[in-house]
Amino acid sequence: MQDIDYLRLLETAMEHSFNAVVITTADLDLPGPTIIYVNAAMTCMSGYTREELLGATPRLLQGPKTDRETLDRLRESLNAGESFDAITVNYRKDGSPYDVEWNLSPVRNETGTITHFVSIQRDITSSVEDQRQRQLLSSVLEMSSDSVTITDATGDIEYVNRAFERYTGYTRDAVIGQNPRLLKSGHHSAKFYRNMWNTLINGGTFRDTFLDQTRDGAHRYIEQTISPIKDKQGRIFRYLSVGKDITQRVKHEQELERLANTDILTGLANRLSFDRRLELEMARSQRYQRPLSLIMLDIDHFKPINDTHGHDVGDQVLVHLANVLRENLRMTDLCARWGGEEFIVLVPETAIFQARQLAEKLREAIVATEFPVVGQKISASFGVIEAHHDELMLQVIKRVDLALYQAKAAGRNQVMAVKGGQHAR
Repeated sequence: MQDIDYLRLLETAMEHSFNAVVITTADLDLPGPTIIYVNAAMTCMSGYTREELLGATPRLLQGPKTDRETLDRLRESLNAGESFDAITVNYRKDGSPYDVEWNLSPVRNETGTITHFVSIQRDITSSVEDQRQRQLLSSVLEMSSDSVTITDATGDIEYVNRAFERYTGYTRDAVIGQNPRLLKSGHHSAKFYRNMWNTLINGGTFRDTFLDQTRDGAHRYIEQTISPIKDKQGRIFRYLSVGKDITQRVKHEQELERLANTDILTGLANRLSFDRRLELEMARSQRYQRPLSLIMLDIDHFKPINDTHGHDVGDQVLVHLANVLRENLRMTDLCARWGGEEFIVLVPETAIFQARQLAEKLREAIVATEFPVVGQKISASFGVIEAHHDELMLQVIKRVDLALYQAKAAGRNQVMAVKGGQHAR
């Protein structure tokens, strides 16, 4: 191939190159190398015409954001006759900056003398901006107080932030590639997770409160939003989960609810809580025609205890008695402090004769218990009734209170069970 054809072929290749090509002289004395060739990609990238670039120095492309340290290293490499790679900022003719990736190499003649420098340049502004945006987003995610998890389409973890590590106790290295089910506490039902996945697979966002188990076995509440991420074709290829640790708030709300429903002295249910539960149980009893009984008890001769030993001792007796009741009742029963020294027990799914047996068990347990704060035995009187399916709640309470009154009138320390108009001791 003739030299002229070879050169024409090379020039054609460079003119059609996507990368910018600049050839300069090798003169390193001021004003420095001058440009003797640029291709079309260089004119397009810089905004200068070929005529404006030819004969100029590459300093034409430099500006305030061009890194001086990079230029110093470039000069050292050129003086040493070495190739040089770097990323810096150049400026277009209109003054706008752009990020450029350089690859500059010396060209030597037959004797080894450097005669020219060839620079291959690529506009990487878009890539650099994307990298900056990713770094910014990463910084925001890492600084966020909310736990962030990104999974692939199958649900396996690809990224977690620092808040996730603090919240769960797991390091990111330990969870990458794992499934978020490692946080399952067992609190949520299979239906809960089916609903979650049905929402996500159909492109919806799922929001709910999760009770997670951390690495050390503790349970924490997290208010979580899980969203599918779709590609340009609308296919889900990632899931983004953002969660806020609300454990303290939930515990505070639970404590407020407990205080609202609990007798502060004894720890038993209070009257308001008992009324709500009784209303529900009566409705259920009537709907399904199931038995429901009530037991009301009152400490015998409690006023002399207060008068003799003081109200503080009286309170200790009430607390001690409440513990005796707890220890002898079933999980399904609800015991409440009704007022003063009176207590009431809701006994679901129980007819009056079984309720009477339970009341007798409680009476015997109280009699057998030592109350060291007063140094004496204590007894209690009991009234027992079975609710009628056509009764109102106030009527039920009035009947059990009457049964208790009759037990006390009959001599105390006994159980009076009343069904209809009949008494059974």
